[in-house]
Amino acid sequence: MRIIFSFVFIFLFLVLEAQEKVTFLAEDGLKITADLYETNPSNPYILLFHQAGNSRGEYRLTANKILKFGYNCLAVDLRSGGEVNYIQNHTALLAVQQDYPVDYLSSQKDIEAAINWVKERSKKQIVLFGSSFSASVCLIVAKNNPDIKAVIAFSPGEYFTPERTIQSEIKDFDKPVFAASSQRENSYVDQLLSEVPSENKIIFAPKTGGEHGSKSLWESNPNSQEYWLALTMFFSKIK
Repeated sequence: MRIIFSFVFIFLFLVLEAQEKVTFLAEDGLKITADLYETNPSNPYILLFHQAGNSRGEYRLTANKILKFGYNCLAVDLRSGGEVNYIQNHTALLAVQQDYPVDYLSSQKDIEAAINWVKERSKKQIVLFGSSFSASVCLIVAKNNPDIKAVIAFSPGEYFTPERTIQSEIKDFDKPVFAASSQRENSYVDQLLSEVPSENKIIFAPKTGGEHGSKSLWESNPNSQEYWLALTMFFSKIK
């Protein structure tokens, strides 16, 4: 019995780690590192972006669950970040070493580079999945980009004032948006997306508690199953 358990544990660990590390260049020349989780090259892609201080490792525990919605995943190290789940942000390290800007808004170049990289592999529309500041950048990038099908935004916010104001920039957003947050952030997110037509948005928060950013989906969050259920319903809507 112990041997069987050990085999299952090793198998699950290998599945969890089953990805290919890839690199590509941003418009300004910075090399971007990402993890590719690909089950079928003919499937569409979801691009996964982390929150402040983190890395592509933010999705280490959830990417394989997202694959089950029928997508391939690309988890990207943005130039603003650090380490999470024992995975260092290689893009951020390189950006500092080579004196590239590492502010939140400069990460837009990294998101656009990831979109371009996926467009070379697939002609299908892309879903953007952002966490905290990257959720807001995803909304900016997606609005006028015909290659983007939908946006999943965990804890978006006004992280770029006074340079950019998200609420005004996404007015009349015409793509499906799933916006999730903790209960404490819910009214703030609702206001942020108030100019987005109601038929294009789903705003979700648990009745109590919750987490900031995509950590809401981690098993360590007591509300994680509520988030997964709401996300599953959104995916069924955009199929």
